[in-house]
Amino acid sequence: MVPHLITALTGPINELEQRILDTTPAIERWFRLEWMEHQPPFYCSVDIRNAGFKLAPVDTNLFPGGWNNLTPEMLPLAVQAAMAAIEKICPEARNLLVVPENHTGNTYYLSNVLQLKRIFHQAGLNVRFGSLSSEIKEPTTLNLPTGESLTIEPLIRTDRRLGLKDFNPCAILLNNDLSAGIPGILEDLNEQYLLPPLHASWSVRRKSTHFKAYEEVSKRFGKLLGVDPWLINPMFAQCGDVNFAEGAGMECLTTNVDALLSKIKRKYKEYGINEKPFVVVKADNGTYGMGIMTVRDVKDLGA
Repeated sequence: MVPHLITALTGPINELEQRILDTTPAIERWFRLEWMEHQPPFYCSVDIRNAGFKLAPVDTNLFPGGWNNLTPEMLPLAVQAAMAAIEKICPEARNLLVVPENHTGNTYYLSNVLQLKRIFHQAGLNVRFGSLSSEIKEPTTLNLPTGESLTIEPLIRTDRRLGLKDFNPCAILLNNDLSAGIPGILEDLNEQYLLPPLHASWSVRRKSTHFKAYEEVSKRFGKLLGVDPWLINPMFAQCGDVNFAEGAGMECLTTNVDALLSKIKRKYKEYGINEKPFVVVKADNGTYGMGIMTVRDVKDLGA
Protein backbone atom coordinates (compact mmCIF):
# COMPACT_ATOMS: atom_id res chain seq x y z
CA MET A 1 0.00 0.00 0.00
CA VAL A 2 1.40 3.38 -1.01
CA PRO A 3 0.04 6.91 -0.54
CA HIS A 4 -1.68 8.62 -3.46
CA LEU A 5 -2.09 12.37 -3.76
CA ILE A 6 -5.71 13.42 -4.25
CA THR A 7 -4.69 16.49 -6.26
CA ALA A 8 -4.99 15.79 -9.98
CA LEU A 9 -2.18 16.60 -12.39
CA THR A 10 -2.97 19.76 -14.33
CA GLY A 11 -0.11 19.69 -16.81
CA PRO A 12 2.63 17.58 -18.32
CA ILE A 13 5.28 16.07 -16.05
CA ASN A 14 8.41 18.20 -16.18
CA GLU A 15 11.89 16.87 -16.79
CA LEU A 16 12.89 16.63 -13.11
CA GLU A 17 9.75 14.72 -12.15
CA GLN A 18 10.21 12.35 -15.08
CA ARG A 19 13.83 11.73 -14.10
CA ILE A 20 12.74 10.86 -10.55
CA LEU A 21 10.05 8.49 -11.81
CA ASP A 22 12.44 6.79 -14.24
CA THR A 23 15.07 6.36 -11.52
CA THR A 24 12.71 5.06 -8.81
CA PRO A 25 14.33 1.60 -8.38
CA ALA A 26 17.79 3.15 -7.99
CA ILE A 27 16.41 5.79 -5.60
CA GLU A 28 14.75 3.19 -3.36
CA ARG A 29 17.95 1.14 -3.26
CA TRP A 30 19.94 4.29 -2.43
CA PHE A 31 17.66 5.06 0.52
CA ARG A 32 17.79 1.47 1.72
CA LEU A 33 21.59 1.52 1.80
CA GLU A 34 21.67 4.96 3.45
CA TRP A 35 19.35 3.80 6.25
CA MET A 36 21.69 0.88 6.88
CA GLU A 37 24.57 3.31 7.40
CA HIS A 38 22.74 6.19 9.10
CA GLN A 39 19.91 5.96 11.61
CA PRO A 40 16.98 8.05 10.38
CA PRO A 41 15.02 10.31 12.76
CA PHE A 42 12.28 8.52 14.67
CA TYR A 43 9.80 10.86 13.01
CA CYS A 44 9.97 14.16 11.17
CA SER A 45 8.18 16.37 8.67
CA VAL A 46 9.71 18.20 5.74
CA ASP A 47 8.45 21.41 4.13
CA ILE A 48 9.04 21.16 0.38
CA ARG A 49 8.86 24.10 -2.02
CA ASN A 50 7.79 23.10 -5.52
CA ALA A 51 8.56 25.89 -7.99
CA GLY A 52 7.71 23.72 -10.98
CA PHE A 53 11.26 23.90 -12.31
CA LYS A 54 12.79 23.05 -8.93
CA LEU A 55 11.80 20.86 -5.98
CA ALA A 56 13.67 21.42 -2.71
CA PRO A 57 13.17 21.05 1.06
CA VAL A 58 13.17 24.38 2.90
CA ASP A 59 12.66 23.18 6.47
CA THR A 60 12.81 19.95 8.47
CA ASN A 61 10.96 19.57 11.76
CA LEU A 62 12.14 16.80 14.09
CA PHE A 63 9.14 17.36 16.41
CA PRO A 64 6.42 17.30 13.75
CA GLY A 65 2.85 18.45 14.14
CA GLY A 66 0.00 18.24 11.67
CA TRP A 67 -0.80 14.57 12.25
CA ASN A 68 -4.46 15.55 12.30
CA ASN A 69 -4.13 16.44 8.60
CA LEU A 70 -3.61 12.82 7.62
CA THR A 71 -6.51 11.42 5.62
CA PRO A 72 -8.20 8.20 6.84
CA GLU A 73 -6.56 6.39 3.92
CA MET A 74 -3.12 7.37 5.25
CA LEU A 75 -3.73 6.09 8.78
CA PRO A 76 -2.86 2.41 8.08
CA LEU A 77 0.45 3.54 6.56
CA ALA A 78 1.20 5.69 9.61
CA VAL A 79 0.43 2.79 11.95
CA GLN A 80 2.65 0.47 9.94
CA ALA A 81 5.49 3.01 10.03
CA ALA A 82 5.02 3.50 13.79
CA MET A 83 5.21 -0.25 14.38
CA ALA A 84 8.42 -0.51 12.36
CA ALA A 85 10.00 2.46 14.15
CA ILE A 86 9.14 1.16 17.63
CA GLU A 87 10.37 -2.32 16.73
CA LYS A 88 13.81 -0.92 15.89
CA ILE A 89 14.09 1.11 19.10
CA CYS A 90 12.28 -0.90 21.76
CA PRO A 91 10.53 -4.02 20.40
CA GLU A 92 9.26 -5.04 23.84
CA ALA A 93 7.65 -1.62 24.45
CA ARG A 94 4.22 -1.60 26.07
CA ASN A 95 3.84 1.96 27.33
CA LEU A 96 4.64 5.20 25.49
CA LEU A 97 4.78 8.59 27.20
CA VAL A 98 4.17 11.55 24.89
CA VAL A 99 5.43 14.97 26.03
CA PRO A 100 3.52 17.64 24.06
CA GLU A 101 3.97 21.39 23.75
CA ASN A 102 2.61 23.53 26.57
CA HIS A 103 0.08 25.52 24.52
CA THR A 104 -2.95 23.53 25.62
CA GLY A 105 -5.35 26.21 24.34
CA ASN A 106 -4.53 25.47 20.70
CA THR A 107 -7.22 22.99 19.66
CA TYR A 108 -5.55 22.31 16.30
CA TYR A 109 -2.40 21.24 18.10
CA LEU A 110 -4.41 19.10 20.53
CA SER A 111 -6.07 17.36 17.56
CA ASN A 112 -2.57 16.67 16.27
CA VAL A 113 -1.36 14.92 19.43
CA LEU A 114 -4.65 13.04 19.75
CA GLN A 115 -4.08 11.64 16.26
CA LEU A 116 -0.55 10.72 17.32
CA LYS A 117 -2.06 8.78 20.22
CA ARG A 118 -4.40 6.92 17.85
CA ILE A 119 -1.52 5.91 15.61
CA PHE A 120 0.61 4.46 18.42
CA HIS A 121 -2.41 2.90 20.13
CA GLN A 122 -3.18 0.99 16.93
CA ALA A 123 0.51 0.06 16.80
CA GLY A 124 0.00 -1.78 20.10
CA LEU A 125 1.04 0.74 22.75
CA ASN A 126 -0.61 2.27 25.79
CA VAL A 127 -0.23 6.02 25.29
CA ARG A 128 -0.52 8.79 27.88
CA PHE A 129 0.46 12.46 27.90
CA GLY A 130 2.80 14.13 30.39
CA SER A 131 3.30 17.89 30.50
CA LEU A 132 6.43 19.96 31.17
CA SER A 133 4.21 22.86 32.23
CA SER A 134 4.32 23.82 35.90
CA GLU A 135 0.63 24.70 35.59
CA ILE A 136 -0.35 21.04 35.19
CA LYS A 137 -0.37 19.80 38.79
CA GLU A 138 -3.01 17.08 38.40
CA PRO A 139 -4.60 15.11 35.55
CA THR A 140 -6.32 17.69 33.36
CA THR A 141 -8.90 16.82 30.71
CA LEU A 142 -9.01 19.09 27.66
CA ASN A 143 -12.08 19.10 25.43
CA LEU A 144 -11.90 19.59 21.66
CA PRO A 145 -14.57 21.14 19.41
CA THR A 146 -15.01 17.71 17.79
CA GLY A 147 -16.40 16.33 21.05
CA GLU A 148 -13.21 14.39 21.70
CA SER A 149 -10.96 14.95 24.71
CA LEU A 150 -7.51 14.11 25.99
CA THR A 151 -5.97 14.04 29.44
CA ILE A 152 -2.61 15.62 30.25
CA GLU A 153 -0.87 14.66 33.49
CA PRO A 154 2.06 16.03 35.53
CA LEU A 155 5.38 14.30 34.94
CA ILE A 156 6.99 12.32 37.75
CA ARG A 157 10.79 11.98 37.81
CA THR A 158 12.72 9.37 39.77
CA ASP A 159 16.50 8.94 39.78
CA ARG A 160 16.83 7.62 36.24
CA ARG A 161 13.30 7.37 34.88
CA LEU A 162 10.44 9.60 33.84
CA GLY A 163 6.78 8.66 33.95
CA LEU A 164 3.34 9.38 35.33
CA LYS A 165 1.43 8.11 38.33
CA ASP A 166 1.02 4.34 37.85
CA PHE A 167 2.59 4.57 34.38
CA ASN A 168 6.15 3.43 33.68
CA PRO A 169 6.98 3.89 29.97
CA CYS A 170 9.70 2.14 27.99
CA ALA A 171 10.00 5.09 25.62
CA ILE A 172 9.31 8.82 25.80
CA LEU A 173 8.25 10.63 22.64
CA LEU A 174 8.89 14.37 22.57
CA ASN A 175 6.41 16.43 20.58
CA ASN A 176 7.87 19.53 22.18
CA ASP A 177 10.77 21.21 20.36
CA LEU A 178 12.25 22.61 23.62
CA SER A 179 12.86 26.04 22.07
CA ALA A 180 12.93 27.55 25.56
CA GLY A 181 15.75 25.24 26.63
CA ILE A 182 16.25 21.70 27.90
CA PRO A 183 14.58 21.17 31.29
CA GLY A 184 16.52 19.18 33.86
CA ILE A 185 13.68 16.69 34.23
CA LEU A 186 14.56 15.29 30.77
CA GLU A 187 18.30 14.91 31.36
CA ASP A 188 20.16 11.71 32.29
CA LEU A 189 17.31 9.32 31.50
CA ASN A 190 19.69 6.40 31.18
CA GLU A 191 17.10 3.64 31.42
CA GLN A 192 14.58 4.88 28.84
CA TYR A 193 14.56 5.79 25.16
CA LEU A 194 14.05 9.52 24.64
CA LEU A 195 12.85 10.21 21.10
CA PRO A 196 14.12 12.37 19.47
CA PRO A 197 17.30 12.87 21.55
CA LEU A 198 17.82 16.18 23.34
CA HIS A 199 20.46 17.37 20.88
CA ALA A 200 17.73 17.45 18.21
CA SER A 201 15.89 20.22 20.09
CA TRP A 202 15.89 23.82 18.85
CA SER A 203 17.86 24.85 21.92
CA VAL A 204 20.81 22.95 20.37
CA ARG A 205 20.06 22.32 16.70
CA ARG A 206 20.69 24.92 13.96
CA LYS A 207 19.13 25.12 10.50
CA SER A 208 22.42 26.24 8.96
CA THR A 209 24.10 23.03 10.17
CA HIS A 210 21.24 21.01 8.74
CA PHE A 211 21.47 22.67 5.33
CA LYS A 212 25.24 22.18 5.19
CA ALA A 213 24.72 18.46 5.74
CA TYR A 214 21.85 18.35 3.24
CA GLU A 215 23.98 20.15 0.65
CA GLU A 216 26.45 17.26 0.70
CA VAL A 217 23.64 14.71 0.49
CA SER A 218 22.05 16.54 -2.45
CA LYS A 219 25.34 16.38 -4.38
CA ARG A 220 25.45 12.59 -4.06
CA PHE A 221 21.74 12.24 -4.78
CA GLY A 222 22.01 14.58 -7.77
CA LYS A 223 24.82 12.42 -9.14
CA LEU A 224 22.58 9.37 -8.78
CA LEU A 225 19.78 11.09 -10.70
CA GLY A 226 22.12 12.67 -13.21
CA VAL A 227 20.81 16.17 -12.45
CA ASP A 228 22.22 19.46 -11.20
CA PRO A 229 22.02 19.33 -7.35
CA TRP A 230 20.68 22.89 -7.44
CA LEU A 231 17.37 21.47 -8.67
CA ILE A 232 16.85 19.70 -5.33
CA ASN A 233 18.82 21.95 -2.98
CA PRO A 234 18.05 25.49 -1.78
CA MET A 235 21.04 27.82 -1.83
CA PHE A 236 21.70 29.24 1.62
CA ALA A 237 24.03 31.43 3.66
CA GLN A 238 24.34 32.02 7.38
CA CYS A 239 24.95 35.12 9.51
CA GLY A 240 25.66 35.44 13.20
CA ASP A 241 23.45 37.48 15.52
CA VAL A 242 21.11 39.83 13.66
CA ASN A 243 18.92 42.36 15.43
CA PHE A 244 16.65 44.36 13.12
CA ALA A 245 15.58 46.76 15.88
CA GLU A 246 19.15 47.68 16.79
CA GLY A 247 20.63 47.28 13.30
CA ALA A 248 23.14 44.71 14.53
CA GLY A 249 24.45 42.25 11.94
CA MET A 250 22.75 44.04 9.04
CA GLU A 251 25.95 44.38 7.00
CA CYS A 252 26.48 40.61 7.04
CA LEU A 253 22.82 40.01 6.20
CA THR A 254 22.82 42.50 3.31
CA THR A 255 26.03 41.05 1.86
CA ASN A 256 24.75 37.47 2.03
CA VAL A 257 21.33 38.29 0.58
CA ASP A 258 22.92 40.22 -2.29
CA ALA A 259 25.32 37.34 -3.03
CA LEU A 260 22.52 34.76 -2.96
CA LEU A 261 20.29 36.82 -5.26
CA SER A 262 23.19 37.08 -7.73
CA LYS A 263 23.80 33.31 -7.64
CA ILE A 264 20.11 32.58 -8.15
CA LYS A 265 19.93 35.02 -11.07
CA ARG A 266 22.79 33.19 -12.77
CA LYS A 267 21.02 29.85 -12.29
CA TYR A 268 17.75 31.28 -13.62
CA LYS A 269 19.61 32.55 -16.68
CA GLU A 270 21.28 29.15 -17.15
CA TYR A 271 17.91 27.38 -17.16
CA GLY A 272 15.95 30.09 -18.99
CA ILE A 273 13.70 30.78 -16.01
CA ASN A 274 11.75 34.03 -16.31
CA GLU A 275 11.05 34.57 -12.62
CA LYS A 276 12.22 37.18 -10.13
CA PRO A 277 14.65 35.60 -7.64
CA PHE A 278 13.97 35.90 -3.93
CA VAL A 279 15.63 34.97 -0.66
CA VAL A 280 13.84 33.90 2.51
CA VAL A 281 15.38 35.22 5.73
CA LYS A 282 14.62 33.20 8.84
CA ALA A 283 16.01 32.53 12.30
CA ASP A 284 18.66 29.81 12.58
CA ASN A 285 16.50 27.93 15.07
CA GLY A 286 12.85 27.70 16.00
CA THR A 287 9.66 26.68 14.28
CA TYR A 288 6.09 27.81 13.42
CA GLY A 289 7.42 30.02 10.61
CA MET A 290 8.08 32.89 12.99
CA GLY A 291 10.32 35.78 11.95
CA ILE A 292 10.33 34.89 8.24
CA MET A 293 10.97 37.61 5.64
CA THR A 294 10.94 37.31 1.84
CA VAL A 295 13.46 39.58 0.10
CA ARG A 296 13.59 40.24 -3.66
CA ASP A 297 15.93 43.23 -3.44
CA VAL A 298 18.52 44.12 -0.78
CA LYS A 299 16.81 47.51 -0.53
CA ASP A 300 13.91 45.69 1.14
CA LEU A 301 16.14 45.06 4.15
CA GLY A 302 16.38 48.77 4.84
CA ALA A 303 12.64 49.35 4.58
